[in-house]
Amino acid sequence: MKTSNSAEPRKSGRSWKKILLRTFISLVGVIILLLAAGFIYEHIASRQSQASYPPPGKMIDINGYRLHVHTYGSGSPTILLEAGSGESSLSWRQIPEQLAASTGATVVTYDRAGYAWSDSSPLPRTGQNIVKELHTALQKADIRGPYLLAGHSLGGMYTRLFAQTYPDEIAGMVLIDARPENDAERTEPIYKEEHAGSSTPSPYISIFLTEVGAFRLFPNFMLTGRVEPEDRKDFVNVVASPKYFKAVSEEGKLASTTEDAIRNQNLGDLPVRVIARGQEQDLTRFGISEEANDKIERSWQIGQREMLSISHNSKLIIAKKSEHMIIHDQPKLVIRVIEELLAEIREKSPAGGSKGAAAASS
Repeated sequence: MKTSNSAEPRKSGRSWKKILLRTFISLVGVIILLLAAGFIYEHIASRQSQASYPPPGKMIDINGYRLHVHTYGSGSPTILLEAGSGESSLSWRQIPEQLAASTGATVVTYDRAGYAWSDSSPLPRTGQNIVKELHTALQKADIRGPYLLAGHSLGGMYTRLFAQTYPDEIAGMVLIDARPENDAERTEPIYKEEHAGSSTPSPYISIFLTEVGAFRLFPNFMLTGRVEPEDRKDFVNVVASPKYFKAVSEEGKLASTTEDAIRNQNLGDLPVRVIARGQEQDLTRFGISEEANDKIERSWQIGQREMLSISHNSKLIIAKKSEHMIIHDQPKLVIRVIEELLAEIREKSPAGGSKGAAAASS
């Protein structure tokens, strides 16, 4: 009589399933252990960083939360530097110190709420709230005007709104590849055609990577294309935090409120200098086609020239060797433009001396 061997394959199949299941469970367990170890490591390291990297400036209380304000030098006018989206007071590198030495003026950098050493704010990250917080901090720190404002990228929009909100306290303004108020409206259709989002991504992935120590453990891998090598140590130890990524994301989502507030702006004869990048941004690495990249760049350059209309005393300077981060690519140019504008202000040159916008290049 013959017996069936069908039970043997079934038994073998069940054994493989058990092995695969055990392997999967083991892998999940290892991943959980690694994440837990990373979380503990980041918690300990971040506490050590707080002690090793104290704020170089003063922490100014504004109604229950604090902004970090750093002052260099003394003298008038006060040069007030406003950093771009995702950039902190550290992003200016040696510019503030060099400006204070060369001009004899007071130079101020600060961190917007949620950035670097500053606390989070309970208020929405609209331009109006950001400008009001800065003004309050300056008054409480007894840093008085007149102010010569210099704003980079998104910080340029906040700078313009500050000048619009407190016109009697402003002596002049330098816009450093500032974000034009109509740029998003013009480029949104281009991004849609490219099936690429131009809006700020969710902060939660970055928060998760921060919490498990990924940025601290693998800075050169995680931050390539995001943070320049010489800034990574400061980014990991001072900047990267859940409050920072939340603030950056909310600022991006609410940038349209600032765009609306400064649209069709008229600052009269206020001395304004617009420094525009001379080299095209390369967005092809993010999946944007070359044709779309060129259209986006044209929109940005149109916006730089449109900003000349906000004042009757405006000039355009081209940073020929720079992409968007002019403050890093050509810091000497930024310093020179601010120095020259400050000299004009001190000499009390006629505010309305120029008819329309003049153009120059460097």
